[in-house]
Amino acid sequence: MVKKNSIEALINEALAGMLSILNDDEKRLIIENFHIQTYKKNEMIYNEGEKAELLMCLIKGKVKIFKAGIGGRCQIMRLIRPIQYFGYRAYFAGEDYITAASAFENATIGFLPMPLIESLVKQNNRLAYFFIKELAMDLGMSDTRTVNLTQKHIRGRLAESLLMLKDNYGMEEDGITKQREMLIGGRRFCITSVFPAEPSATATDKLLAYIDAELKKEAHSA
Repeated sequence: MVKKNSIEALINEALAGMLSILNDDEKRLIIENFHIQTYKKNEMIYNEGEKAELLMCLIKGKVKIFKAGIGGRCQIMRLIRPIQYFGYRAYFAGEDYITAASAFENATIGFLPMPLIESLVKQNNRLAYFFIKELAMDLGMSDTRTVNLTQKHIRGRLAESLLMLKDNYGMEEDGITKQREMLIGGRRFCITSVFPAEPSATATDKLLAYIDAELKKEAHSA
């Protein structure tokens, strides 16, 4: 657990958007009930089928939301980056968790009890709108991923995955994405630059060119 004397500073950073629409009494309740926990890489945060009781906010690190599949294979549903809320949809829907979450790398997460959030939402229309907007944005991203998975060919899906990595992790100072390892069709790719090629090419064109080049290199070395 994070030491108590550092909690208030983290709260102000992590919950800035939420705190800005609360009155003083509501802020006090949030601060009194907020707690922080650290997780090591691959450590489970919650499991599929567990009761949803907490609002979670990623303060530092990365978290993956995933669903277990056949034969122990896991499908990553989405990646959480600082500062994003997660884990609360199931509570509002009256469901247990239908996914699981684990630390993609060492992570620091803040927690608030959902009954408290529900009570505040009922009293504060601006807070209700805050969560409606959060859920609407998540739904939009989910719809986009569904279209990408069902209507695009394999190269297009790989390109979208790389764009997602860029959006989630940003760029290095030299303009290339941070180095990431990806498992694609059981093969491991080390992504160090996804934006080579001519300036006039679209981002997707550049990504597809990069993927094709990597596949050709792999084929020649096989």
